[in-house]
Amino acid sequence: MSAPIRAAEPVPAVGIEPERVLKLARDVLATEAAAIRALEARLGAAFLAAARALFECRGRVVVTGIGKSGHIARKLAATLASTGTPAFFVHAAEASHGDLGMITADDIVLLLSNSGETDELVSLVPHFKRQGAKLIALTGNEQSSLAFAADVHLDASVDTEACPLGLAPTASTTAALALGDALALTLLDARGFSVEDFARSHPGGSLGRKLLTHVRDVMRTGVALPTVPLTASFADAIVEMSGKGMGMTAVIDQDRRVAGIFTDGDLRRCIPKVRDFSAANVAELMTANPRTIGPDRLAIDCVELMEAPPKVSQLLIVDDERRLVGALHLHDLFRAKVV
Repeated sequence: MSAPIRAAEPVPAVGIEPERVLKLARDVLATEAAAIRALEARLGAAFLAAARALFECRGRVVVTGIGKSGHIARKLAATLASTGTPAFFVHAAEASHGDLGMITADDIVLLLSNSGETDELVSLVPHFKRQGAKLIALTGNEQSSLAFAADVHLDASVDTEACPLGLAPTASTTAALALGDALALTLLDARGFSVEDFARSHPGGSLGRKLLTHVRDVMRTGVALPTVPLTASFADAIVEMSGKGMGMTAVIDQDRRVAGIFTDGDLRRCIPKVRDFSAANVAELMTANPRTIGPDRLAIDCVELMEAPPKVSQLLIVDDERRLVGALHLHDLFRAKVV
């Protein structure tokens, strides 16, 4: 009679020992960094073939995987889609239950598997080929079933996992993620994908607001715009400033070209210097040649202008001939959630 199988002895917990924790963390980072550096040396003809095939793809890139590779595949599909390469993720287990219908002969299927022998993916290969789609495999095993079946194989192998047990996919998933990013960003460059293109793919959230909101969208115009002529008195400027609530007034000539700006700061600075405010003229007290920006610039560009020394809270908006068309306060950028 054979001896009963005994469960493995549990590994005693060691808790958080600072030196042990930091050493292991540094080892993990060093192992994963080494895995990415090794990829760089292996880039060559296969990577070029994959990039060319994806660039010339007439359909969409279908990225698939399962387990940890599936998580990386999902992220890669999202990165491709947001950087100019139409792509979507298909879960390998769902593909054989109807999702194969999403794939056409014009598509390219990008399969992620560290072993290259994942049953769910290997079993799908004949179906992908029957559909007429090209296959690119990204695996850690050049002698695997997926590597041989694919039109192009990308080698993402690693010498060792960062996991101290050598079990959890760590360095291998990092390598696959980095190689996928390299593909996506070379395609971005090849397509001439611009900041404006990126903004159109990201209209929501703070990123979209920063990339899509222009100065014209947030500037104040019309009766909300504080202005006085170059001939205005000090009293006229104070009334205009107080009535419009921007802490300043633009000073313009007869053609509406900006001559200067009179701000709360100018008011504080002139108090000890001016003896007779009833006789003072705003042209004597204003800041000449103030900072301006055009209405077609991105609103986020205003922040850099405002923060340059000396910092300011308001900007005047002018056209190509320096005619005043609007103004904005830092608070306007906050309200628009640009900053």
